[in-house]
Amino acid sequence: MSAKTYEVRTYGCQMNVHDSERLSGLLEGAGYVRAPEGADGDADVVVFNTCAVRENADNKLYGNLGRLAPMKTKRPGMQIAVGGCLAQKDRDTIVSRAPWVDVVFGTHNIGKLPVLLERARIQEEAQVEIAESLEAFPSTLPTRRESAYAAWVSISVGCNNTCTFCIVPALRGKEKDRRPGDILAEVEALVAEGVCEITLLGQNVNAYGSDIGDREAFSKLLRACGNVEGLERVRFTSPHPRDFTDDVIAAMAQTPNVMPQLHMPLQSGSDPILKAMRRSYRQERFLGIIEKVRAAIPHAAISTDIIVGFPGESEEDFQQTLHAVREARFANAFTFQYSKRPGTPAAEMDGQIPKEVVQERYVRLVALQEEISWEENKKQVGRTLEVMVAEGEGRKDGATHRLSGRAPDNRLVHFTKPAEDVRPGDVVTVEITYAAPHHLLAEGAAKSVRRTRAGDAWEKRNAAQAAKPAGVMLGLPRIGVPEPLPAAAAPGCGCD
Repeated sequence: MSAKTYEVRTYGCQMNVHDSERLSGLLEGAGYVRAPEGADGDADVVVFNTCAVRENADNKLYGNLGRLAPMKTKRPGMQIAVGGCLAQKDRDTIVSRAPWVDVVFGTHNIGKLPVLLERARIQEEAQVEIAESLEAFPSTLPTRRESAYAAWVSISVGCNNTCTFCIVPALRGKEKDRRPGDILAEVEALVAEGVCEITLLGQNVNAYGSDIGDREAFSKLLRACGNVEGLERVRFTSPHPRDFTDDVIAAMAQTPNVMPQLHMPLQSGSDPILKAMRRSYRQERFLGIIEKVRAAIPHAAISTDIIVGFPGESEEDFQQTLHAVREARFANAFTFQYSKRPGTPAAEMDGQIPKEVVQERYVRLVALQEEISWEENKKQVGRTLEVMVAEGEGRKDGATHRLSGRAPDNRLVHFTKPAEDVRPGDVVTVEITYAAPHHLLAEGAAKSVRRTRAGDAWEKRNAAQAAKPAGVMLGLPRIGVPEPLPAAAAPGCGCD
């Protein structure tokens, strides 16, 4: 009898991506195997890990559920589960609108999924279980990591902010911090498995310490990561300008394995709009942080999130956003057209901006940021960079005989394939010869190739997967820095 298969579909921020790794780990621990790539619902269990921060998120979910209904009719025993932020929000309506759903679970009890699936199977009725508060820190759950060398490490869950456009605090709850010792134990365990790069993850990552009563806990954590032998790269997302203190900048500058990269959400350059958003900083404060970071880390690449068309935004307000973008000179930006998040104060505000006005401003912002991104990338030409080889980052690598990877500052680099064998996770030193707005190119021969423990881990994982019985396709691991998500799913739901 063949093992039952599963498919997890993920929407939203990097927190959801990491939660989906845990859901996969739970299901595999319960005996399921991942369905082949492109299964598109042809699995024994299909799990939707949902996001609620975008307008019409529910329509997207119910549309996808509707497409699975006839497939479930034809496949006896198939189960469908819905979890994540939308499940937490719409717990009472999902089963009534889609009665063929078997399990609904929330953001606080993802560890219950296998039990709920089994209970639904035995009782032959939908199981809806939504915990109102965190039952156990999710990092204690088994995880099926998508990468052999890069891993997410959650340091907190929840958020204490009250931004008027964001529903996440209502769904994820108040911030709860992990103990530093538990975090470092997980980091050390990951490094022992071959991981050489971690991304510290939180809804408001640099507020870490507020729950445990230490305002400098985050900078201390960064420095502690610097003492983990074998850990080559440390990143974090997403910080909040309110909590971005000088001790964090110093820790970034003084800890060699903390990468020269910062994602700092601006949201708007207008002080009145920032006030309406309940953002606790203003343009001058934001730009001051950027200036301090660049003084301490000259080659830092800084990215951001920006919302265009927030209620009440005038042309003058928008011009202030353009001014902030020109001053900050972001390497790239995740730009959003404001959309109502049901249940947020902003959704009920006066001064909702017409769609055509929002679109026109959005086009102007994107054009400006593209110009700046290209200019900033051109400054990289002639530099020698250590690139960590990735898998799946360069769509044209096969045709161009190149490989791709991430520089320390997280810029995407395509480079000429070396003559010697190179594996994802290895490090190749190259000289940048060309810059485009969204990538760099190194056309000459590699200066050096360093085989790493991470490359060994990738090789070991691939060998193990190749040894699986025929017909069980787990798919290749996705190697590389967890890449920036598209605009609809930027770091931290675009609401940090």
